[in-house]
Amino acid sequence: MNAASDNKRIGLSGLAAYLPPYRVWLDDWCEWTGNHWPKIRETVGRSFRVRGPQHSVYTMAATAVMRLIDRYDIDPTRVSFLGLGTESSTDNSAGAIIVKGMIDRALEARGRPGLSRSCEVPEFKHACLGGVYGMKGAIRQLALDGAGSQAIVVCADIAEYALGSSGEPTQGAGAVAMLLEEDPKLAVVDLVGSGSASDYRIMDFRKPMLRFCGQDRSESHHVQDFPVFNGKYSTTCYIDETLNALDDMYEKRSLNASEYLRSLRTVFMHRPYRRMPETGWAISYLFALDRGSAADRAELASYCYEVGIDPDELRKEMSNKPEVTSLASPENAQQEGYPLTMAVFRAFRASRHYRREILDKLALGSDTMLDLGNLYTAALPAWMAAGFEQALEENSLSPGEEVLTLGYGSGDAAEVIPFFIADRWREAASAIRFGEAMQGAIDIDHEQYTALHEGRRAPGLDLTAKKEFVIDHVGRSDDRYFSDLGVEYYRYVS
Repeated sequence: MNAASDNKRIGLSGLAAYLPPYRVWLDDWCEWTGNHWPKIRETVGRSFRVRGPQHSVYTMAATAVMRLIDRYDIDPTRVSFLGLGTESSTDNSAGAIIVKGMIDRALEARGRPGLSRSCEVPEFKHACLGGVYGMKGAIRQLALDGAGSQAIVVCADIAEYALGSSGEPTQGAGAVAMLLEEDPKLAVVDLVGSGSASDYRIMDFRKPMLRFCGQDRSESHHVQDFPVFNGKYSTTCYIDETLNALDDMYEKRSLNASEYLRSLRTVFMHRPYRRMPETGWAISYLFALDRGSAADRAELASYCYEVGIDPDELRKEMSNKPEVTSLASPENAQQEGYPLTMAVFRAFRASRHYRREILDKLALGSDTMLDLGNLYTAALPAWMAAGFEQALEENSLSPGEEVLTLGYGSGDAAEVIPFFIADRWREAASAIRFGEAMQGAIDIDHEQYTALHEGRRAPGLDLTAKKEFVIDHVGRSDDRYFSDLGVEYYRYVS
């Protein structure tokens, strides 16, 4: 079937999600801010979620893990690996162990054993790619010293941007937990046939600690984690890293790029907002045409002629990839890394082939994703969860079928990983219940949104938590003999 068939079959057996209930409709947000709703709808999506005063990245992660354990009847003592992928952690020492502690105490309150005492608890950080690196780490552990056990990787993040910034409509919050094991029930993960890429990009999207200096947190324990980002430059970085990761996979698997891309029916990608994966996959398709057959090159040339570009000049740009870091300066950050390719892309987007080769392959779960915003590390697994659930309703996946996933993290790195649908995928997908995680949303107004954004309690939002972890209180002691200043204490609300 694939490279993974010659080795131990390890992969994904389950998914479970948690989303905070507070929802901002983007058409409302456009009224508040004077933005153009049709443009936001087409580029970004419909709505996003906001964390409340009782939420942190750890409470969301733990709630997602608890749901995973319950829905897939996991024996906690068999879990030898609990990985946390996040770029929103608020403790520079501990990470996944915090989630383990919360889970252990909640299970013990039910009279059940906690997670194995020998369970590994690493945290993975590389922007939005941390969860994918966590999944790869878990699979490697299951293939070696953790053979015969199970692994859980949870991706949890809070995406916040400054009010008035171009990133504000792409905010979001949530967590998705993944169950990994041998002989998986949902999909086999083919790491042998995957592709990787990485390159340092200076100021694409960063979170330097200097941002926290001088913040007044007297009213709330929340730290505002607004990133330093550069929109057009970040798009160039995303595209360039995607192309390089795909090239690595093509070479490893001896693939004909254009034939391979056409053969796929379903692709899941990192999705910071609606338009980004569409653009990334479309550019990848155009590059594949360039190295394809005479008919492929003729198709590419037809798009060139529509915008008055010499096909030979385009081919020259595609073969001589740019030095992307040369754009990392105030005077160059708004330049296109692939100017001719982007012009041809706009012609391709208006063609009859665009829906078949791009939109249809990104269709599974895409409508649900319009209401999530950016979940950083959880964006890709959330799309997968929504996609598997839609596929279950439509019976649109087949055992053995390849589904391609592409994870990306600013900074920059990308991972292209093939998944092969397992025989029992329908049974495993039926327990995801992603639509259930979307329920219970509370629509908030401008005043409430502003308060939550600033880390204050919002008027009229006295929500009673149920079946989730919350922050009980935050330590304030800085005594010589006992200090817990800033340490969060949690409880599970049953």
